[in-house]
Amino acid sequence: QLQLVESGGGLVQPGGSLRLSCAASGFTLKNYAIGWFRQAPGKEREGVSCISSSGGIIVYKAYVKGRFTISRDNGKNTVYLQMNNLKPEDTAVYSCAATIGPCKVSIPGTDFGSWGQGTQVTVSS
Repeated sequence: QLQLVESGGGLVQPGGSLRLSCAASGFTLKNYAIGWFRQAPGKEREGVSCISSSGGIIVYKAYVKGRFTISRDNGKNTVYLQMNNLKPEDTAVYSCAATIGPCKVSIPGTDFGSWGQGTQVTVSS
């Protein structure tokens, strides 16, 4: 069974940092592009970033570009999301998901599967 598990969320003050991890079990992550998504209370899920299977193509949405960095370690079967200069509006449940297709600029959630359960990120003073 293909499964992704997120970790690394928590409570952080504005301007702080967190690193999220997305670990795969049951399949080899290196064959898939991985996307990070988030959903805030009362809002629709939105794409955050995507990294291709080789790591050579990376996409960021405008609202995180310059603050978040996605990376992958295929040897550890894990994808990371380094989040710096966090803002209260970054508060959400963050999830990762996999796609056999390419990373698209729009990072459409409908292209992805094997969703993890999510990890809560709260940015508050």
